Amino acid sequence: MRSKSSFRFFSKITSSRKRPSLSLPNKSYESSEITRTIDNAAEIIEKWNTEYVTANKLYSLFCESKREAKKFVKRVKELQNAMDLLIREDPNSEKLLRAQKLMQIAMKRLQKEFLQILSMNRAHLDPESVSTKSPTSVVSNDDDVWHESRSPGDFIIEVEEVSKSSKKELKSIAECMIAAGYAKECASTYKSIRKSIIDESIYRLGVEKISSSKAKKMPYEVVEMNMKRWIKAVKVSMNTLFTGERSLCDEVFESSVTIRESCFRDISKEGAILLFGFPETVTVRDKKNPHPEKIFPLLDLYCTIMENFPAIESIFSFPSTSVVRTQAINSLNRLGELILSHLVDFESEIRKNSSKTVVPGGGVHPMTISAMDHLSRLAEYSNVFMNILNRSSSSSSAKSLLPKSYFNISESERSPTSELRVRFSWLILVLLCKIDGKAEMYKVFSMQYLFLANNLQHVVSRACSTNLKQLLGDDWIAKHSEKVRQFAKSYERLAWGPVMSMCPAISTSEAVEMSEEEAKMQFENFNASFESTCEAQSECIVTDPKLLDEMRNSIGRKLLPIYRDFYNEHRNAVMLAGKEGRWNVRYTPEDIGNHLSEMFSGKGISENRYVCTSEFCRLVKTPTPRRKHRSLSCRRF
Repeated sequence: MRSKSSFRFFSKITSSRKRPSLSLPNKSYESSEITRTIDNAAEIIEKWNTEYVTANKLYSLFCESKREAKKFVKRVKELQNAMDLLIREDPNSEKLLRAQKLMQIAMKRLQKEFLQILSMNRAHLDPESVSTKSPTSVVSNDDDVWHESRSPGDFIIEVEEVSKSSKKELKSIAECMIAAGYAKECASTYKSIRKSIIDESIYRLGVEKISSSKAKKMPYEVVEMNMKRWIKAVKVSMNTLFTGERSLCDEVFESSVTIRESCFRDISKEGAILLFGFPETVTVRDKKNPHPEKIFPLLDLYCTIMENFPAIESIFSFPSTSVVRTQAINSLNRLGELILSHLVDFESEIRKNSSKTVVPGGGVHPMTISAMDHLSRLAEYSNVFMNILNRSSSSSSAKSLLPKSYFNISESERSPTSELRVRFSWLILVLLCKIDGKAEMYKVFSMQYLFLANNLQHVVSRACSTNLKQLLGDDWIAKHSEKVRQFAKSYERLAWGPVMSMCPAISTSEAVEMSEEEAKMQFENFNASFESTCEAQSECIVTDPKLLDEMRNSIGRKLLPIYRDFYNEHRNAVMLAGKEGRWNVRYTPEDIGNHLSEMFSGKGISENRYVCTSEFCRLVKTPTPRRKHRSLSCRRF
């Protein structure tokens, strides 16, 4: 009488695997051949019966002899074929009962071997081991001695060979167990080992489960450190961990798509969700204390997911792992929202800047320096911003921020590139309008225009020397460069107009005969006006070398040629008069040129009067309605 276990086994093999399409045995197939097949299988199966192994030591079939291991698997497959024939011919046969018992023993042995290969070679099966383990840690299989002199290349070759051999053995066992109806046991063994590797690796990479409430209480420095650690963890996970696990799973369970998907899902899903759910958990917007620099870690997180998303879609392509893809998308969306909100915070900081500092000499304001540094860094992430705007439902309203005709962009153009250009142009316009307001703090109109020229030139220079140039475009650069020249001319007209107004009177002296007294008067008036103008403008400063040369040359072209001609025409008479002790020429043309060459260096600024820092001016906390900021008070931009 058959045991209950035999009936359960018979039920397993008939229900858990697809029956091959075999023809019934013909008369030529003798019963002795089936008996011989069962006997041959029994010989090697009983030899490696797990129950006969002592508790102190488990001998590994695949470690002891590769040839005998192949023979074992071959005999098990032959036994399976014989059982299929017996089931079709005589389900009540004693031979079938014996074969079933042998198959149970064989499956236990193969399950043990499967577990042992996974356990003993887990390092060799991890792709990251090739690049992280030292060559000196390899022990020879022949003489058990350290090979200190082996090259890294030799070590990598050995690891790859061991990995290749182990995968081949695992695949062979898996196919044999699946064919015998032991797919569940095989998959369970595989999952138990491989999942621990994934979970342990994720933990070693520094990724841990953090609740939103705990993240909110964390100091920002700790959060930022975790963000940097997470970026490294994603790179390792996608380049080696999940990629290697998917490859191993596909290779070992090549014969069954269902088991392949089940194993990879149960092994990697939990760790992957933990990994890609991190940004959504820890990225908490600090509305009470916004800081421009906090946007960059968020951009790095977004960039990391964005760059790895094609790999995420490829590795987690199974329907049952779609939750991983969804989690990555959710994190992207959350990061995108926060990044755009930080741009709003940055605009708000500029608008609410209430610093009353008057920069001496009409130089570049610290706010201009800080804001352009920030925008220049942001422009390095233009691809990230375009991806965010492309995914954002609110991006289509960006053009409404700018005045009409600010850009020559057609209404039909809705590309992320144009939207990003508009947003950056808007932020710069907000900055310039704020600078326009701060210019009012100068009581002298000429200084207002010099301040505007200096600050706009700094904006244009930073735009030309960074990724902002490509983002804003040549038209924007040309337009604002022309604006700089207009401000410089306005300064020149107001500050140097009085001395320049004397040039026409001097130039007429060449056509009209002039007495010594008249020449003397012209020299005295011009020299006095030039001297007072230089004194008044001694504190003026122009920091940009190009603008500095343009302004000095522009003033020089209007003064020096006319003064030089007048000087050469009348210097003999004037010098002769001077020798008599009555008067002398105060400035030669060379003196005029030397004075002009020293202008705009800020030499007249008192020491320790002002310290200019590049740190963004901190804002005075004043309640300001957020949405009323769209109207700008900007007269000259």
